[in-house]
Amino acid sequence: MAMDKCKDIEEVKAIAAKKGLKAGRVRDTTDGIQFTKGTNDRLVVISWEEFDEYLKKRGLAVYRSNGWLKIMKA
Repeated sequence: MAMDKCKDIEEVKAIAAKKGLKAGRVRDTTDGIQFTKGTNDRLVVISWEEFDEYLKKRGLAVYRSNGWLKIMKA
């Protein structure tokens, strides 16, 4: 399965919006991020700007494949 790197946070936001996903941070961590529907008590919904900052700070990128989004090393 080929993974394509999303070009920017705007593309990530558009794909996530179609799936009902929001940017999230793992509660009680400083940099654990993932996508959420906002219903998981272990995750805190954060702004897309904050999400993008975490990606850059940790050298991560969002990749897409067959409708899936995955956070991986850039």
